[in-house]
Amino acid sequence: MLALALLAPVPSLGVAAAMHIAPGPAGRAVFVAAKIWVLLFPAVWHLAVDRGRPSWSPPRRGGLAVGLATGVMAAVVIMIAARASGVFHMDVTALIKTVEEMGLNSPRVYLISAFGWTFANSLMEEYVYRWFVFSRFENLVPKGAAMVASAAVFTAHHVLALSTYLSVGLTALASLGVFLGGLLWAALYGRYRSVWPGWISHVVADAAIFGVGWVLLFG
Repeated sequence: MLALALLAPVPSLGVAAAMHIAPGPAGRAVFVAAKIWVLLFPAVWHLAVDRGRPSWSPPRRGGLAVGLATGVMAAVVIMIAARASGVFHMDVTALIKTVEEMGLNSPRVYLISAFGWTFANSLMEEYVYRWFVFSRFENLVPKGAAMVASAAVFTAHHVLALSTYLSVGLTALASLGVFLGGLLWAALYGRYRSVWPGWISHVVADAAIFGVGWVLLFG
């Protein structure tokens, strides 16, 4: 419980500072500090408190093909949901403002950032939310409840970020998608005990999301 208390609120605090409370250099500094904390805290806790050993989470039980298949299915659902909900016809003024504040308003920078976010940030999220947060919850509640709880923690800071440029309805829809993705990736980790099946699935889903962003901004 202590580990969860020290970790779970931090991403939301970082997003709130950067996008709502203090947009600009101060908010970005808090956001970066939160990212560093979220990256380092699980490893330090695992090594120093749990006395665990370093591991690259090898997929000994398989699951890589399942991860790819679920990622493709998630990407298809994302594209269908975006079209059906009218995302491609939304007012993009707030989105463009957010992208400009982040310095991502050129196609080249957007693609570079999308590549890094898709591959690196998704891996960090699998490491944090599926390996660490999910496993902490498994020590407290049954596996199914741990999946739901870890997905809820994963969704919280996404809600704050999405609300800066989406309407209430689209924020709710997108947040539901994030929550369902968190459930899926927690289930993959629970089944295969490796972050890599979920990471592959996560990468493909994020690629679809950045594809939607590309169409809105440049397409």
